[in-house]
Amino acid sequence: MLRNILFLAVLSILVACSSTKWSAKDSDADQMVADVAYLASDKLEGRTFGSKGEMKAGDYIASRFKQSGLTPMGENGTWFQSFSVKAPDPHTMEFNPKGLEATSMGRNVIGYMDHGAPYTIVLGAHYDHLGYGSFGSLYVGTPAIHNGADDNASGVSMLLELAQRLQSEKQFNFQFIAFTGEENGLWGSNYYCDHPTYDLGKVTAMINFDMVGRLHENKLAVNGVGTSPVWPDLVKASNVHGFTITSEESGIGPSDYTSFYLEDLPAIHFFTGAHEDYHKPSDDVALINKEGMVQVADMVVSLIHQMDAKSKLVFTKTKDPDPSSTPSMEVTLGVLPDYLYDGVGMRLDGVRENKPASIAGMQKGDIIIKLGDKDIKDIYVYMSALSAFHKGDHTTVVALRDGKEMTFQIQF
Repeated sequence: MLRNILFLAVLSILVACSSTKWSAKDSDADQMVADVAYLASDKLEGRTFGSKGEMKAGDYIASRFKQSGLTPMGENGTWFQSFSVKAPDPHTMEFNPKGLEATSMGRNVIGYMDHGAPYTIVLGAHYDHLGYGSFGSLYVGTPAIHNGADDNASGVSMLLELAQRLQSEKQFNFQFIAFTGEENGLWGSNYYCDHPTYDLGKVTAMINFDMVGRLHENKLAVNGVGTSPVWPDLVKASNVHGFTITSEESGIGPSDYTSFYLEDLPAIHFFTGAHEDYHKPSDDVALINKEGMVQVADMVVSLIHQMDAKSKLVFTKTKDPDPSSTPSMEVTLGVLPDYLYDGVGMRLDGVRENKPASIAGMQKGDIIIKLGDKDIKDIYVYMSALSAFHKGDHTTVVALRDGKEMTFQIQF
């Protein structure tokens, strides 16, 4: 009943917005949460690539792009760029029997804001998610809809908000892309970069949003800052709300900005952090920090306003992870790292039930400083240390809790 009441309330907001022209005086926060609520509703069944829910989500995004006055920039004058992949059935994640190759079709949604400027900024966010959790889920239990409110209805909501706010930033043109297939391996952004509907030579930068709906303790991650020498200063200057910002230089990461970096384009990525609801049915709209989303949007507008519109941003290659050097791990503690933590050690943002860490008594907020005989300085040292263990091994973890050292007995 509560979900039905919420949906009716959201629907009334959307109807009101469609009947009147949006203006800056309207509540940014309310409209953003309304967009998240629709995209993360049960009726879209988790927006798996190629599913009916993905189609409904794409249609909704296209209608909101149109409402914002954008021009379609998909295929053949439409909002959509369709592509097929050899993939399992989106509901069962099983391939066709008898060795037949199955195909699924998904759609990127693309709109354009033409200010007659010399250069264009691409703003992107993926809108697909995990459906009923038949792949990629961290949930243990009966199959359930994974609504993906933060991951990544929040990023799409950010796109829709910026489609309104950036109408006054006439020094750039803007291309807005809602990608599909990100959860499957950056399918949509890879396809777009191989088949761009706009001349990438005129693109000065790409800004990506993935999981920007759960701002906590005023902490924000901005990654890819090494892809242009101007990013660090721009990020610092545009931090209008005094976020505690962590960043990584690499243009390679687990979201769609990677595809643009590989096209030699400066690309950055906004992220408000992981949480215990990541890739679980509990990632729902009620947990969205709408005021935090507005603050992130404020920062993005400030950053764009300060960018040089007269020349393209200089691109720089970054020192990227070597996949061959990534540790292979046979075991897991069952913890979710706090990727926004910038102190010594690895802070836990979540602990999964019935896994070694939880069985040993570890809790969210603990800071691992030693695993076995290895001092843990950061997540990378942690991963390297963990790779040395095998199933059945015993070891100890030393962690800080409220500033006090605690020792936990671990069995993998």
